[in-house]
Amino acid sequence: MWVRGRDMRLMMILGMTLALAAAGASAERAEAPSCVPAGEVRKVPELVEASGIAMSQRVPGRLWALNDSGAPVLYALDSTGAVAGQVELAGARVDDWEAVAVGRCGSKSCIYVGDIGDNDATRTRITIYRAEEPADASGAVRADAFHATYPDGPQDAEALIVDREGALFIVTKGETGPVALYKFPGTMEPGTSVRLERVGAPRKAGTVSRHERITDASFSADGEWVALRTTTALSLHRASDLVSGNWNPAARVGLESIGEPQGEGVAFAGRDALYLVSEGGGKARPGWFARLECRPAR
Repeated sequence: MWVRGRDMRLMMILGMTLALAAAGASAERAEAPSCVPAGEVRKVPELVEASGIAMSQRVPGRLWALNDSGAPVLYALDSTGAVAGQVELAGARVDDWEAVAVGRCGSKSCIYVGDIGDNDATRTRITIYRAEEPADASGAVRADAFHATYPDGPQDAEALIVDREGALFIVTKGETGPVALYKFPGTMEPGTSVRLERVGAPRKAGTVSRHERITDASFSADGEWVALRTTTALSLHRASDLVSGNWNPAARVGLESIGEPQGEGVAFAGRDALYLVSEGGGKARPGWFARLECRPAR
């Protein structure tokens, strides 16, 4: 087709503009925050069996943490790891609490507690407790219980995440089966049981080594990143990749230098920081609280 010179020049400029835009988008996509340990590690006597941590969406600077056994209690922490209060989840029980997340439930902010631990992979169902996030770090809040089963038999898991739209996911640990991602169906009713949906293929076939097991996960507030942690390392994944079954991380952060006795929980604080909790290592030793400072990759 014959094209006049002026039109040809416009088409060339448009093509170059689109190419530059695509290159810019690709370069932006390639970046991931660079995170390093910052500040002092704090000992938290209340969190001897710390198993999860999450950032509040209602009170700036507040975090929620829990133990994997004992009373059905959430501990409110400030950004230094100091305990500012505790809240009982009325109507909840503790079998093996392994995760806590904060996310939308309609127009409200809710706390989700994952009673999802299953060391022997024998539980007939798992339970998620949901309560409206309180403004006060004291007293009790009523929790609803939601039950679920896996499509491929019982799984051990320690990671529960909630995206910006309120969708719930579980990442299995990799000790009794492969590391895999499961999603809750869109509609859940308190007291009922649903069947989870596996998202894509597992990270790899079979169980993984001790230091590869997933002990917690967290969405960034903007929904762009997911942090997966093990006892010794943290991997950052683009959320769009992970929820489509792509397990390739965009960045990795070693945690060995912190010296955690048994690294368990992780929580994004915006995109500038990540918070970690660890069990105390047995014999009622205090749990650990640590902070990572994150900067955009150069």
